[in-house]
Amino acid sequence: MATQTIAEAAQKIVTPETLIYAAKQSQRCLTVPLPLRRAIKKYLREQEEPYMKRKVLRLSQSFNEIKNVNLQLATTTSREIVEHPLKSLEQSKRWKITSSYGDIGLTYRDEETIAYVASRMPAVYSACYRVLKEVSRRLPGFSPTKVLDFGAGTGSAFWALQEVWPKSLEKVNIIEPSQSMQRAGQRLIQGLKDLPLIHSYDSIQALSKDISKSERGHDLVIASYVLGEIPSIKDRITILRQLWDQTQDVLVLVEPGTPHGSSIIAQMRSYILWMEERKHRKSSKKNNEVCKDLITEKAGAFVVAPCPHDGTCPLVKSGKYCHFVQRLERTSSQRAYKRSKGEPLRGFEDEKFSYVVFRRGPRPREPWPLDGITFDTLKEQQAKRNPEDLEIDYEDWLKLQEADDDAPREVDAIRRYESDGLETDGDGEDDNEEVKETEEETEIADLGGGWGRIVFMPIRRGKQVTMNVCRSIKRDASEGEFARMVVTKSKNPALHRQAKRSIWGDLWPF
Repeated sequence: MATQTIAEAAQKIVTPETLIYAAKQSQRCLTVPLPLRRAIKKYLREQEEPYMKRKVLRLSQSFNEIKNVNLQLATTTSREIVEHPLKSLEQSKRWKITSSYGDIGLTYRDEETIAYVASRMPAVYSACYRVLKEVSRRLPGFSPTKVLDFGAGTGSAFWALQEVWPKSLEKVNIIEPSQSMQRAGQRLIQGLKDLPLIHSYDSIQALSKDISKSERGHDLVIASYVLGEIPSIKDRITILRQLWDQTQDVLVLVEPGTPHGSSIIAQMRSYILWMEERKHRKSSKKNNEVCKDLITEKAGAFVVAPCPHDGTCPLVKSGKYCHFVQRLERTSSQRAYKRSKGEPLRGFEDEKFSYVVFRRGPRPREPWPLDGITFDTLKEQQAKRNPEDLEIDYEDWLKLQEADDDAPREVDAIRRYESDGLETDGDGEDDNEEVKETEEETEIADLGGGWGRIVFMPIRRGKQVTMNVCRSIKRDASEGEFARMVVTKSKNPALHRQAKRSIWGDLWPF
């Protein structure tokens, strides 16, 4: 049989008409699922805690104190970890740390836990959902059955997992040293149906002792909003290695979208890629070719998202930091307990986050999205039009105008509060039967390279769109660059139409 060329294969994967759907990864304004909103409201009602606004404010101040402590760490230690990971690691305890992250970070008692559920849990859920949703889109055949949630807190990542892969989850191991957080998480999921088997632990060491070595492989390991609470960089590296050992397929790290959170993600990204590259180099030196081939198939790691390449981050020396934003409609509890600075509290909030997703194994080699695809310029498109297509019936045109005038206007997301009534309707028996809006079908974006990432919001001026894109400059995705791109309607109407619809965090086919 004749083999297909790369260009022919690419045309079957992506066409100019489907590019815009394949590139769409971000969510414009996310609404927290009805079961979670009801669970939070029920939990807060049961607590009957006075001075809730004061407790939420105190929790926010605690987060700021932790951030200030982390910023006081010596930059030389951070630089040493990234540039000489093995040397720095040998000077510390490689596999064991004496205290759990909760002891050296923020200790959550009942008061902090209640304030966290009221103010932060929906926002953390939205960031986790956004990241996990992209993992499901970019890895269409990936359906995790066994999951490890490190630093689970009150279960924000667990709720996102249930929303993205509701039918595949069979077992979830939760690591959370705060007993108050564990109790809150258990209360919030009471009444949910078809839950997977859940086991709770207070440390990675407790998990390792409870299960055998053969059972430590998890399809998905996620650590969200936890590494930043560990002041010691060496302890972060130690925990990262432990999490990577527990990972059989995909590892997800999520941190706040601050310069410090982005720095943590960049450090963890560099370390994992360096460690796996070092293993690969060692295996390549062996003389046994059969053994080398087996190791090569299983060893290695690559970045699924957000980076389109596995090289050095091009933003490190640019004075900018890689982060993204997810807008969410505030729940009634958030609007009730959060304070605003002299102005009415908005109906939405923007959660900024940084993240990285790793997968074990070598990066798949697939054709780039624009291979074999040609685009017409605006003049070429106009030249191909038939005169009959330009004729407009005046009566049909009037009907279209009347239809447009009668069409209901779209309401801004910040003023939508209709969902509040649903939080108290019913007795909770149908929490899992929330009616979901039909989402637009999205094409799959392959991982073979060529898909850049839009960083920061595109700027639209007239008939041109300017974007900051992080993209791969080599076919093997070993090196990348941060480029400023300008797309004009005259040169490429199809890509210009896509650029107008693209937002911060979407993919770009270059």
